[in-house]
Amino acid sequence: MTTKIVVIGMDYVGIPAAALLADVDDFDVTGLQRRSERSGWKIDMLNSGKSPFEGIEPGLDELIARVVAKGSFRVTDDVNIISDADVILIDVQTPTDSQNVPQYLSLREVSSNIGQRIRKGALVVVESTVAPGTTRNIVQVIIEKESGMKCGEGFDLVFSYERVMPGKLIHNIVNLPRIIGGITPQSAERALKIYSKIVKAPIRTTDDLTAELSKTVENAFRDVNIAFANEMALVCESLGVNVYELIELVNELPSRMMHMPGAGVGGHCYPRTHGC
Repeated sequence: MTTKIVVIGMDYVGIPAAALLADVDDFDVTGLQRRSERSGWKIDMLNSGKSPFEGIEPGLDELIARVVAKGSFRVTDDVNIISDADVILIDVQTPTDSQNVPQYLSLREVSSNIGQRIRKGALVVVESTVAPGTTRNIVQVIIEKESGMKCGEGFDLVFSYERVMPGKLIHNIVNLPRIIGGITPQSAERALKIYSKIVKAPIRTTDDLTAELSKTVENAFRDVNIAFANEMALVCESLGVNVYELIELVNELPSRMMHMPGAGVGGHCYPRTHGC
């Protein structure tokens, strides 16, 4: 029996996830992308079997070409495709305002579209980077209101974050451990069966809040380490010490892993302030 999957948001997370899932036997995947002047061109490019990314992404170009040729992957701007989905992945960006507060306009809109069209028994997976509590207090609330169904009864919902980075999109999804946080244990187990088809690394299940906080802490830990490395680079510069030699010496201790100094943090999930 074919499992129909809709991946909402064709960018650094949605595209490789959709392509990997489409390469699984009995998975049929549709990418959903808003057709706008800024990003609508992705639809035509992906449907022609080409990656929209300019950088080198090992394995992605060949994967997209293969699943498009196989007929198991295509992209549309028709939101009504949601009504046919057994599984729905949410991979929209979470921009921040001038005060670095995450803005959930796209997430709310997508949740509303899902709630108005979701069929009974579907599984919804939030992969977008969100603040702790967002899956339960925003996504679940909107879908329940719009659909008239209760989470855990009419549909299932989980938060399962990505650990991708440009240049390693396919590698990181396949080879890094995956965390699945379910609103209910049943939701987590359903998502586990889907991800186990494409993830070779260990997969852990937990509750949604723990998973959301885990993603937030991962980002914060990275940010703090980069800031520390930059501060130490300034100290080394003032003392005439080679910071790269210093880092090499510090990291000889197995329990230390000092980052390299750089321009600062960045990334596509929180474009202004946070890396993924």
